[in-house]
Amino acid sequence: MENKQQVLTCIRCPRGCQVTVSLALGADEAVVSVVGNSCKRGEAYARAEVTNPVRTVTTTVPVSGGATEKMVSVKTSREVPKDKVFDVMAAVMGLSAVSPVRIGDVICENIAGTGADLIATKDA
Repeated sequence: MENKQQVLTCIRCPRGCQVTVSLALGADEAVVSVVGNSCKRGEAYARAEVTNPVRTVTTTVPVSGGATEKMVSVKTSREVPKDKVFDVMAAVMGLSAVSPVRIGDVICENIAGTGADLIATKDA
């Protein structure tokens, strides 16, 4: 069976290790090995990145009715599939919040059908 290698820069800690993932080619690409990581988090990141990449989406949403804040920072409550990030951002484009907004408030439940909520990360 033939192998394919993919080189990634790990983003799980500030080290930024260059990690090489070897994949067995076939009906389903399976991870054969991961080398170059300095910690277990790097190995887990590399395995997930080549088989099922996910991202936490962070952005801002307009706030109305507030005396000072015009925007509130938000993020997804959990990582979403990488191929859904643009769907999440499209859904965010139509959102706004009404003051007062508190850290942890849910701005949108199940954003773009991902199962993740969009939550406020500051008071506004």
